[in-house]
Amino acid sequence: MASVDKDLCVGCGLCPAVCADVFEMQDDGKAGIIAGADAGAACVQDAVDQCPVAAITA
Repeated sequence: MASVDKDLCVGCGLCPAVCADVFEMQDDGKAGIIAGADAGAACVQDAVDQCPVAAITA
C-alpha cells in the first residue's frame, strides 16, 4: 500500500504526473493518495522511484 510522508513531500507534482490514478495534489500543496485508489497499481513503484525527496513508500 502506498503512502506519502507529508513532512518530506515538497509538492513538486511528479507523483500525480507519473501515476494520476493514485496520487493527487491536495489543498495543502502536498501530494496525497486518492480515496479509493488502487494503491497497488503498477505506476506506484515508478512514483516511489522518481520522488526527489523519497516521500513515497509502497
